[in-house]
Amino acid sequence: MTNLFTDRLWNRIEPIWKSYLEHPFVKGLGEGWLEKDKFKHYMKQDYVYLIEYCRLFALGSAKAQDLKTMTKFAKLLHGTLDMEMELHRQYAARFGISHDELEATEAGATTTAYTSYMLNIAQLGGIENVVASVLACAWSYSFIGKELASWPGAIDHEFYGEWVKMYSSDEFTELAEDCMNLINEMAEGKPERELAKLEEIVVKTSYFEYMFWDMAEKQEEWPVKLYTQSRLIKPM
Repeated sequence: MTNLFTDRLWNRIEPIWKSYLEHPFVKGLGEGWLEKDKFKHYMKQDYVYLIEYCRLFALGSAKAQDLKTMTKFAKLLHGTLDMEMELHRQYAARFGISHDELEATEAGATTTAYTSYMLNIAQLGGIENVVASVLACAWSYSFIGKELASWPGAIDHEFYGEWVKMYSSDEFTELAEDCMNLINEMAEGKPERELAKLEEIVVKTSYFEYMFWDMAEKQEEWPVKLYTQSRLIKPM
C-alpha cells in the first residue's frame, strides 16, 4: 500500500488538531453554549480571512501548469466565495450586519499574521507552496465539522447548527479532499528536503489555526491601541 503524504502530515498535525476540539471556542460552539458576541467576532474576522484565502486559490490557478490543476483551484475558489462565505453573510444578517459592513471589517493581528504568512509562502515558492498553505484550513475545518456533527445536539442547534452542518457536509468534504489530493500529487517524487519544507508549512498553518480560535475566544483585535489627541490611531 502506497503511503500518502497526507498520512505523514497527519502524524505531525493530529495532536494539534485534537487540541482544537478542547479549545473553549470550538467546544462551546459544538455544545451550544458559546457566547454569541464571541461568535460574531469570529465570523467577521473569518470573513476577511476568507477574502485573502480566496487570493491563494486564484494564485494557485495562475501558477498551475496544467488545465486539470487550474480547474481544481477554480473550483476551490468558487466553493469558498459562493458556499463558505455565504454562510458568513447569513450569520451576519442575523446579527444585523450588512454586506458592506462585513467586508469593511478591519483584520485583527492574528488574522493579518496568518494571511500574510500564507500569501508570503505562496508567492515565494511554486504551486506546491500554495497547496501546502491552504491545506490546514480546509482539512481541519472538515475534521472539526465531522467531529462536532457527532456530538449530541450539535447539528440541530438553533444557532450554531448551520455552521456544523456546512463544515460536515459532503460539499465541504469534497473541497477538503481536493486539497488533500493536490498535496499528495505535488509531493510525488519530491526529495526529502522539499517534503520537509511543505510539512513545516502545514504544521505552522495548523498552529495559526489554533491561534485563530484563541483570537475568537478572547475577541482580540490588536494588542495595543494608541490614543493621540483624543483620536484613536489604528495600526496600519
